[in-house]
Amino acid sequence: MRAWILTDGKIGDRVQCLGVARRLQADIEERVLAPGKPWTWLMPRGPVPFRDRHTRHDSPIAPPFPDIAIASGRRAVPYLRSLRKVSNGRTFTVFLKDPRIAPDFADLVWVPRHDRLRGPNVLVSDTAPHNLQLHEIKAATENRPRVWDSLPGPRLGMMIGNPLSGARNAQDALNVFLRQVDRALDQVGSIIITPSRRSPASLMAALKERLNGFPHWIWDGTGDNPYQAILGFADMLAVTADSHNMVSEALFTGKPVFPVMTGTLNPKLARFLAHIRDDGFVRPFEGTLEPYDYQPVDTTAVIADAILEKLEHRAISLQRMLLI
Repeated sequence: MRAWILTDGKIGDRVQCLGVARRLQADIEERVLAPGKPWTWLMPRGPVPFRDRHTRHDSPIAPPFPDIAIASGRRAVPYLRSLRKVSNGRTFTVFLKDPRIAPDFADLVWVPRHDRLRGPNVLVSDTAPHNLQLHEIKAATENRPRVWDSLPGPRLGMMIGNPLSGARNAQDALNVFLRQVDRALDQVGSIIITPSRRSPASLMAALKERLNGFPHWIWDGTGDNPYQAILGFADMLAVTADSHNMVSEALFTGKPVFPVMTGTLNPKLARFLAHIRDDGFVRPFEGTLEPYDYQPVDTTAVIADAILEKLEHRAISLQRMLLI
């Protein structure tokens, strides 16, 4: 199976598309879209730019067409819509996240439950698809920094995005974050931390000062990010609630997950966290940090299975037509 990945290069979009394509065990080709102005102003409803139309040999949607195309990001909508048309429906088209238009432009659309889009070809789930695979988490864990082995348990893995984002007062939000960390220190033996590109320097500096004298390890940005190793090695996981993707990835492990909230979240994230909390998948970071059980969540597999089911149904329908 040949698969195209169509995005404008944003890492979050790429990771989700690649994760689904890899679960399909497809031969993957990434095609980065750069429509430029004024075309981006018209997207997602506008057309593909003239220079990118499929008849141009250097177009990102030039034939030969793939078996499946997986896209994400509003700039990819016109390209996927055009590809479906010019391939005469032979390319199965998938769009991940809310396209901000009616979903009938693609064969299958996935959206998180906190978005409002619904339709007969819309697949809905709480968590997001990702590019994690269990054997890769296991390999990363086996290659972990050996200094981790000397850290006492229970070990808390902490994935930090930007818990200060959206706060009316960043200092107040930082103080809330540090108070929650103080509470966690009374309940765990050590903390292993990885920040992201979005993590504020002021927060990381304050956190390092707070952890002085407590058993911990913080990735300093050199070498490979130990993100997957932390997922596999830690006994429990704390994830800043500003990232739908990171919470989704943590739930793939089946380990206790504690979203870190420092203030008011945007309504979509708030609905997401409330739903998975009510279903017993996560517990609040400011509460008691202790083991609990749930079935690991794997939305990537759910989407891949839905694609394969629709492809099989399409093949059966075509075979019946040929026999008539």
